[in-house]
Amino acid sequence: MNDGTAEEIKKLVIARLEAIPKDKKISIGSHGEFSKENLIEEVKSGSEVGRKIIEIELEFLRALKKGIVL
Repeated sequence: MNDGTAEEIKKLVIARLEAIPKDKKISIGSHGEFSKENLIEEVKSGSEVGRKIIEIELEFLRALKKGIVL
C-alpha cells in the first residue's frame, strides 16, 4: 500500500470514528477502553492500537461489500 492510499484509509477510518457518540467507549482486547478521541489519536499516530482499528474497519467494509454484514 502506498503512502497516498494509507492516508486515504486513515481519513476514512477517522471519519467513521467521528460518527461514534462522545459518551461511548470501545474496548480493544487487552489494550483497554478508548474514547472516540483516543481512537482517532491512535489512528493518526499509527500506533499498534491505531493499526488494529484500521484493520478492523477494513474487514468490516469488506464484509459489507460482500453482503456478509447488512
